[in-house]
Amino acid sequence: MESNRNQGRATMVDVAREAGVSLKTVSRVINREPGVKPDTVERVLAAASALRYERNDLAASLRHGARSFTLGLVIEDVANPFYSAIAQAVEEVARDRESLLITASAREDPERERELATALLRRRVDGLLLVPAGDDHRYLAEAGFIGKTVFIDRPPVKVKADTVLIDNAIGARGAVEHLIARGHERIAFVGDDLRLYTARERLTGYREALAAASLTADDQLVKVSNSTSEAAARAVSELLSLPASNRPTAFFTGNNRCTVGALYALGAGRKQVGLVGFDDVELADLIGVSTVRTDPYRMGQLAAELAFGRIDGDSRRPQRVVVPAQLVVRDLST
Repeated sequence: MESNRNQGRATMVDVAREAGVSLKTVSRVINREPGVKPDTVERVLAAASALRYERNDLAASLRHGARSFTLGLVIEDVANPFYSAIAQAVEEVARDRESLLITASAREDPERERELATALLRRRVDGLLLVPAGDDHRYLAEAGFIGKTVFIDRPPVKVKADTVLIDNAIGARGAVEHLIARGHERIAFVGDDLRLYTARERLTGYREALAAASLTADDQLVKVSNSTSEAAARAVSELLSLPASNRPTAFFTGNNRCTVGALYALGAGRKQVGLVGFDDVELADLIGVSTVRTDPYRMGQLAAELAFGRIDGDSRRPQRVVVPAQLVVRDLST
C-alpha cells in the first residue's frame, strides 16, 4: 500500500484493503454508524490514518438530502453595475420558482471563489451560478455538482459545464472598427488583467480590427491589468504623455471601470479624443460616450433558466449560450 500513500488521495477502497474489511464496513465506521465491533473500528481508523484518508463530506451531503429551494450565485463584485444586473435577474427568476438566492462576491480571488462555492454547496443549494475567477474547476466535478453549475461571463476551466457568455471579440472588433472609420489610426487599448477570459477576448477583437484595416498593432498602446478605474486613469494619462508622434488619438476601453477611468484622465480634453468603451456606463447618453452595450440582465435570466432546467432533470450535454453585444454610437468626440 505504500504506492497508494504516495499517489494521490486515498479512497475508502484503499482503507478497506489496508484494514482487511469490506467497503461497507469502512463506510459504516467513517459515517459513525452503530453495530461495528470496537476492534474493527480501531483497525479501520488506524488504516485511514496511515493512508491519510479524508472523508469527502461535501460529496456525501450532495448525494443525500432533499431540495433546498435555494440557488447560490458567486459573482465578481455586487457593487459593479454589470454584476448587480446579473444578480437582479437571477433573483427574479428564483423568486418566480419560489426559491431563495444567496449571493456572494469572489472579487477575482480564485481561493475565495472556491471557498464561497464550497460553502454554498455545503448548504445544499439546488444549483450554483458562478462568475469564475479560478483556473481549475474540477473541484465542482469532484463534488458531483458540475451538472448543476452554470458559468456566467467566463467559461469554466478543465471541466465542461453550462456557460453563458458575451460575444466579446466581435463586440470589441466593432468598437475599434468604428474608431477606424472616424479616421483614427493610433488607437490604444486599456483593459483588465489578461488572466481574465473577457479581457483576452476583447484584446483579440481589438487586434483583429487593426489587422483587417492594415494598421500596425503597437504594443506601446496596449495597457492591461487595470482592475480599477484609478488604474485605468493612470494608464490613460501615461499614454497621453507620450510624444505627439506616438500618442494615441483614440481609446478603446475594455470594461466599464476602464471607461470611467479614461473619462477622468481625459477631463476637459475629452472632445478631442476618440473613445469607445465595452459595457455601458452610467449617464453614457448624457455625456456622449459610445459603448458596446451588453445585456447582463439577460445573461442572468438565461443562466438561471439553465440552472433550473438541470434541477428539473435536463440531461442534455453542456450548453454554451452566447449573448450578442451591440455598438451604441453617441460620439461627441472626433
